[in-house]
Amino acid sequence: MKAGLVVDGEYIYEEEKHLTVLKTSLFFANDGFTVYDCKGQLVFRVDSYGPGPRDKGEVVLMDAHGRCLLTVRRKRPSLHHRWEGFLGERSEGQKPIFSLKRSSIIGRCGMTVEVFNSPGEEYQIEGNFGQRSCTILNAGKELVAEIKRKVDASTNVVLGKDVFLLSLKPGFDGAFAMGLVLVLDQINGDDYVQYDGAEISPTAED
Repeated sequence: MKAGLVVDGEYIYEEEKHLTVLKTSLFFANDGFTVYDCKGQLVFRVDSYGPGPRDKGEVVLMDAHGRCLLTVRRKRPSLHHRWEGFLGERSEGQKPIFSLKRSSIIGRCGMTVEVFNSPGEEYQIEGNFGQRSCTILNAGKELVAEIKRKVDASTNVVLGKDVFLLSLKPGFDGAFAMGLVLVLDQINGDDYVQYDGAEISPTAED
């Protein structure tokens, strides 16, 4: 499999990796995440998205020590769900390394991810993030990452949607994958988005 976009080489694994993603608050949509490996070690964290679910500003992915790895930001103005990703903590004038655009019906992922400065590198996200069932495919239609419900190993019970698995194929950057999860979570937070004081369908074209 061709190596894809690298946010941080520390999170590229030689073997398939399964990360447990946990929502850190149930009081407000999109408050934050903590991400753990199979040994229970903290891998990533996102402390807060802002004062409320309608706050669509910037989301910063950090490592276990609080170092900024990736900033994702909703592009404005846009009638479409279009987000951009920036290395580290975004600065004014910085160019994005990828963009994500919604291109499907309400309730489905249907996303196209374009990687800048890398001709031909593109990803498709298919499935239903609200049900924690999504696949991320590269341009060759190879599976590079998957989002799925987590099953308790001792009871064989499927856990709630606030705890799920992010499975990574060898060679696919976990920080990039988690950045995509953050965008999907923001998009999933609204059936409709607020734009210039009016409700619009997230399936409308730019």
